[in-house]
Amino acid sequence: MAEPTATDSADIRLLGRLLGEVVREQAGDATFDLIEGVRQIAVAERRDGRTPLGALAAALDGASLDDQLTLIRGFGWLSLLANTAEDLHLERRQRHHRDRPGGEPREGTLAATFEHLAAAGVPADRVAAELATLQVSPVVTAHPTEVRRQTVLDHIDRIATLLLRRHRAGDSPSELSEIDGALRIEVLTLWQTSMVRLSKLRVRDEINEALRYYRSSIFAVVPELVADLGALAGERYGDLAVNPRPVAMGSWIGGDRDGNPFVTAPVLRLAVESQAREALGHHLAALNALARDLSVSERLVVPTADLLALADASGDDSPFRADEPYRRALRGVHARLWALAEQVLDPASGPVPGAPPQARLSPYGDVAEAVAALDVVATSLRSHGAGGLAAARVQPVQRALTAFGAHLCGLDLRQNSEVHCAVVAELFAVAGVTDRYGELAETERVALLEAELAGPRLLVTPFARYSDVTAGELDLLREAAAAHARIGPAVIPHYVISMAESLSDVLEVAVLCKQVGLVRAGADGPATAALDIVPLFETIGDLRAADATLTEMLAHPRYAELVASRGGWQEVMIGYSDSNKDGGYLTSQWELYRAQVALVAAAHAADVRLRLFHGRGGTVGRGGGPAYQAILAQPPGSVRGALRITEQGEMVAAKYARPIAARRNLETLVSATLEASCLDAGSVDVPSRFTDAAEELSQLAHTAYRDLVEHPQFVPFFRAITPITEIASLNVGSRPASRRPSDRIEDLRAIPWVFGWSQCRLNVPGWYGAGTAFERFAASPGAAELLAEMHADWPFFRAALDNMAMVLAKTDLAIGARYAEALVDDAARAAVFPLLADEHTRARAWHARLTGSDDPLAGNPALARSIRNRFPYLDPLHVLQVELLRRHRRSGATDDDAERELVAQGIQLTLNTIATGLRNSG
Repeated sequence: MAEPTATDSADIRLLGRLLGEVVREQAGDATFDLIEGVRQIAVAERRDGRTPLGALAAALDGASLDDQLTLIRGFGWLSLLANTAEDLHLERRQRHHRDRPGGEPREGTLAATFEHLAAAGVPADRVAAELATLQVSPVVTAHPTEVRRQTVLDHIDRIATLLLRRHRAGDSPSELSEIDGALRIEVLTLWQTSMVRLSKLRVRDEINEALRYYRSSIFAVVPELVADLGALAGERYGDLAVNPRPVAMGSWIGGDRDGNPFVTAPVLRLAVESQAREALGHHLAALNALARDLSVSERLVVPTADLLALADASGDDSPFRADEPYRRALRGVHARLWALAEQVLDPASGPVPGAPPQARLSPYGDVAEAVAALDVVATSLRSHGAGGLAAARVQPVQRALTAFGAHLCGLDLRQNSEVHCAVVAELFAVAGVTDRYGELAETERVALLEAELAGPRLLVTPFARYSDVTAGELDLLREAAAAHARIGPAVIPHYVISMAESLSDVLEVAVLCKQVGLVRAGADGPATAALDIVPLFETIGDLRAADATLTEMLAHPRYAELVASRGGWQEVMIGYSDSNKDGGYLTSQWELYRAQVALVAAAHAADVRLRLFHGRGGTVGRGGGPAYQAILAQPPGSVRGALRITEQGEMVAAKYARPIAARRNLETLVSATLEASCLDAGSVDVPSRFTDAAEELSQLAHTAYRDLVEHPQFVPFFRAITPITEIASLNVGSRPASRRPSDRIEDLRAIPWVFGWSQCRLNVPGWYGAGTAFERFAASPGAAELLAEMHADWPFFRAALDNMAMVLAKTDLAIGARYAEALVDDAARAAVFPLLADEHTRARAWHARLTGSDDPLAGNPALARSIRNRFPYLDPLHVLQVELLRRHRRSGATDDDAERELVAQGIQLTLNTIATGLRNSG
């Protein structure tokens, strides 16, 4: 099979031509000439190795605000269309490699992983043991970096579909003409569609946007992946048990209350209801379709007695189906699942999806009963030679029922430990226990909390009035308990504690959950929990103390009972974003690695199974980077058949908008988790000289980074050079940019912190401090050679350098300098920008020295090509954003209102379009 011949560059040229035709038609020749002239300058200057900012500024000098807005829209759509062409090219390559007969399987695929395990000599029983419990859980979160509207995503999806048709059309002039006409209509529609929202997203909007990805890809891809995993494992190792739920999707949308006052009990109920309605609606439609498909007649075959009994119990007495027992049986399965849905779903939110069944049957107790009924159907089909029907039609429905249940995905609760402390303090005060809980030492707090978990008494009384904060938290927990009772415990499986740092933090959550029945405790038996209590360690200090905190938790008798009730699993979340903002890139990476090693040891000492939850974002500054390499680079013992990982911001659309991308992403996660788990047994301990060096590098990098952010001119510099204030006005996520009203960097969320740096193209969170650390460390004899050895032989260190390379390649000091010159006062600019420039030079030089290449993307040609394709379209946007920010900040009360509105609109458009072009921007 030949390689795909159509390239992303050809698609970009086609889409660019169509966009140009639309712009000329809609905005006139003068506007088209302006946009095309600017484009040619940017492309030519970049091609010749020059920075085009000066030439672009000259070309745009004197352009009216209306022309500037039109130009921003033009380059914004061009960037988005270029992204689409790139994604499609990647899809075609993936499909080509997947469908190619013979040949070496691609890295990150299940086939490649099984090859690696065989080559490494991993025993079959070891693989079987890991497969039996293997589970990865991508957790979708709604963070304010997905700037594209749902409407725009729908149009882009249609454009991608048309391009795929075009590649398959061959040389048919009539079909190509038809497709190009349809593409032009879609581009025209985009041109006349607003890029930005009129109002800020609500949580309900974020819930609906997340559900879209189930319909577009996840419902189809997960059952297919489960089937392929079982088939490949069977081919390699024979008949063995594979976990029927190797992928368990998760979500934070509607349950993440940390710093988001818009997540309330009614919103949690809406999230749970929406998820259940989506899952059950999908299952009911699939059963309906299955009943239509299985028209097998018992006049021609002999079904099993169990199948006939299932058909007879269906209540379907239609004479038209009298000889079609499979149809009758499946209509009965549908009727009983429909009755379960009627019982589970809130009638106030609408009727059960789909038409009601003719026969009213008693509801299933849970979805597992429907799965068992389909086993009867599949077994019967196999008994008369229709095993192919069972495999092609019945088993995919079974796998979907197993994967998504009645709940669709596990919805986590999350809140900050400070809030829990305040709420518990109020409950103690109102109940007359103590009015000074917040002032108590840790040991005294633990003693009080333990006493509350030792008996059946509740602190909450219906006769007391509580503050809004306390009432809100209790209402949310009551709603979670109601969801458990209605749908089952899988609907809300975890409670994540932000900024956890002590035993009392987890015991407080246990006490709060006890008030609503999610934790049961008393003197007559061990305490039990209906959900996992998950501490989140996110700052550098908390990561360094994480193992001591976990040890104290697991040694506490009452908390140990809760862990035992959860099957002996303790989940711990580690935060990449705040640790990076707190300590810088290199320190964050090392402290996360070190913390995982220590947490694994602490869990092992307590005879508890540890599951790590990685709070990664899209950017390298927030833990982003290729997932396969990242998982394999984790410390030995930290990936033992179970992995949870956040999918955030614009990366959700990139990974799940289309089936082949979703397949690639989920397969990568499953493959890497299986490979890392199985290879742990043969892992060689990391040499102490490597870990000692990493510790010293971390300290050196941390000092350099803290010297920067604690510089007296740093905060004014950051606030001026980044559009952080203007980002707050961008109508993206529902969550505020800061945890609390404050001008302090510490209170700023990590996402807008990274987003702001990416807009001015300095990307400080992804590299600052590393160059200084390498330089100072290498001053010792033999140290530079040790660094080179670490890069060659230590996957963790190599992955850290590779990810830093991606950020260095996207950093543009010339663009950053333009922002600094136009927006930052002389004192702050003179004090801070030279520090950034010098450190960037050091980081680039040391990366080149350690990897042997001056090109940071030498090992990543796909990203290098992507940057060549897209970045010239960003240059004009940066030039315009700088000018618009300057005008906006200098405007006064006497300025024209209409002009101020246009400037604000232009800034919002540039924020959107630059983020679109950069892709992983937050």
